[in-house]
Amino acid sequence: MKRAPLTLAAAAAALAAVTGIATLTAPAPRAAAGPAATREPVVRSTLACPAPSTSDIAETAYTSYTPAGTPAGTGTRPGGPGGARLVATGKDGKQLLELKEPGKPAAATASGAEAPAMTGTADGPLAPGWTAQQTTKVAVGQARGLLGVACTAPGTEFWFPGASTAQGRTDYLHLTSADGTGAEVDVELFGPEGELKSKEGTGAGPADAVRVHPRSSEKVLLSELTSEQLPDVTVRVTARTGRVAATVQVTEDGVGADWLPAATAPAGSLVLPGIPADATSVRLVVHAPGEQDADLRVRLAGPGGPISPAGHEQLHVKAGSTASVDLKDVTRGEPGSLLLTPSEPRRAVPVVAALRVVRGGGAKQELGLLPASGPAGPRATVADNRADQGATTLSLTAVGADARVRVTASPGTEGGAPASQEYTVKADSTLAVAPPPVPGEGGKGAYALTVETLSGGPVHAARTLSLPHEGIAFFTVQTLADDRSTVVVPRAVQDLAVLDD
Repeated sequence: MKRAPLTLAAAAAALAAVTGIATLTAPAPRAAAGPAATREPVVRSTLACPAPSTSDIAETAYTSYTPAGTPAGTGTRPGGPGGARLVATGKDGKQLLELKEPGKPAAATASGAEAPAMTGTADGPLAPGWTAQQTTKVAVGQARGLLGVACTAPGTEFWFPGASTAQGRTDYLHLTSADGTGAEVDVELFGPEGELKSKEGTGAGPADAVRVHPRSSEKVLLSELTSEQLPDVTVRVTARTGRVAATVQVTEDGVGADWLPAATAPAGSLVLPGIPADATSVRLVVHAPGEQDADLRVRLAGPGGPISPAGHEQLHVKAGSTASVDLKDVTRGEPGSLLLTPSEPRRAVPVVAALRVVRGGGAKQELGLLPASGPAGPRATVADNRADQGATTLSLTAVGADARVRVTASPGTEGGAPASQEYTVKADSTLAVAPPPVPGEGGKGAYALTVETLSGGPVHAARTLSLPHEGIAFFTVQTLADDRSTVVVPRAVQDLAVLDD
């Protein structure tokens, strides 16, 4: 049956009726003024810690902490009950450590080779900025040294420049699932000529996927993935399904052991903070993951500003390959951080990078591994620090402009009071400081350090923990990254334009 054509007047009347109904039934519109989005504190955080050691004499300390308050410019901290717990992976899921309130760290210990990997969640008021640190001391043996690592949030991609498949190096990739669904993970290795062939000689490409079961951990010996023995390789970890936390445990015969955390995502310019003043050997490892060669300018940001290492002012990295350069004792008795920038500012090629750092010499060497890291952002925290004389050193590097930061030491795990101090860091320089008097009057135990960027910047930070043992400079360095305590929440507004369709 044919319908009569709709007249212009009828159409106008129909549109007016529809618009009138929408206006009557929709909620009252909010004022258009104000930000399009706000930052609000997160309400849940997840972390995973790798199995600490295979040594029967390993002694591991865990420290958990959530800063008090929230960064400036955000909403209020979530109220109500909350908790932050680390539990063992596996069927039993035994709880190791519980944090009960913000602003006061909690600690636990584990001994021997049976200590498992840990997973944990923080909810409510303990979620914003929750961090946990795992520090292991092995006094003797092949894996002797001080191994420190911050427990990490699960993700789907990680880069590890500075790993190795060489004889004399034992590098294990640890993969931990904190979720109830498990994950399948690809592992790729890249050397100076590009991607490495698999051990079976079937060509370049990722190894067979590693399956990580829900709330469990797997470790992969990197030298078993390829027949090529190389001192410097880059590892790429990609989750086909699910999420994992990933870290590489490094043991070097006659030198020491430490954890190699994932480097910050590929970028045209990078900062590698926290090289100790007494470093006797520093080796830079860089990988260019794209399809373009990278030409980089190498500078050391010391207390007096940036300098170019003699003979190593430039570094060329072929596309898809890993390059390394021995900078020797580049710090010359002063603390520093390495700055990598494009040789031609208009031609920035994303790269990833890390440092192998050695203190001491001969039979009394010790190893540390420092990946490139992002800025500390509004707030960043490292959980395990010690009040022993000279045990904790904080390195602050401002890039591009002077910066003002506030450093706050928490109470100790066995009491005390917080203490804060502000510092000015000159542009493109490194300021190494002892933390404020900690952990306050009557304080004992491990404490946390929180760095807040007040102005200028960006600021990159790293903490060196030194616990000498029988004349060996046992040490570990952890970088401080933005604590992910807030999330952007869009502001919803009424929009009648959807009726146009």
